Amino acid sequence: MEAKLFNQSGAEVGTIQLDEYIFGIEPNVPVMHQAMVRQQANARMGTHNTLGRGEVAGSTKKLFRQKGTGRARQGSVRAPHRKGGGVAHGPHPRSYRQAMPRKMRRLAVRSALSAKYAADEIRFIDSWAFEQPRTKLFVQSLAALQISGKTLVVLDRKDAVVQKSAGNITGVKTLLAHYVNVIDLLSYDNIIISRAAIDVLASFLSQTNAEATSATDDGEA
Repeated sequence: MEAKLFNQSGAEVGTIQLDEYIFGIEPNVPVMHQAMVRQQANARMGTHNTLGRGEVAGSTKKLFRQKGTGRARQGSVRAPHRKGGGVAHGPHPRSYRQAMPRKMRRLAVRSALSAKYAADEIRFIDSWAFEQPRTKLFVQSLAALQISGKTLVVLDRKDAVVQKSAGNITGVKTLLAHYVNVIDLLSYDNIIISRAAIDVLASFLSQTNAEATSATDDGEA
């Protein structure tokens, strides 16, 4: 697969070969959905907590005798129906974490990349070359690339100049290629991927890597 390659000024500087295994597959929607649900579940803290009647402060003495007072019988000030009492069947700390096989996680990412590429929502850029952080220059680059709306910029490594230049722009996020995920890919209108970042994506999403991983897993089994 061939795609157009641009520079940060918006000029077309050539073409780039793309791995069809990453950018040209039929998107697997159910796997993408499962990956999104898993990612959202794993982001939940699960730290909410309530105190039961055995944990709240208060005397354990019976409030008054059982019969003969003309009042409803009461056993403890800690009872759930009393003010300051414990919570009945309330939430306690728990983990919402979900597991998902590595092959399925990578299939979900490849499906998202393929879907965005098929929709012409990915731009490939040769490299970023800012001498110093300048938000204005980054905005000009986006305009030159004819990109508007929410934009995800995928980098091959940490680049303080690019990250600071894009950091103050509403709707623009920078992300390292190793951390590419389904939610980020599908949440943004446009994606800009540098040439070096494509190589990073290929290092763990390519078919060759998948076959090597599968062979390793089979050997461990």
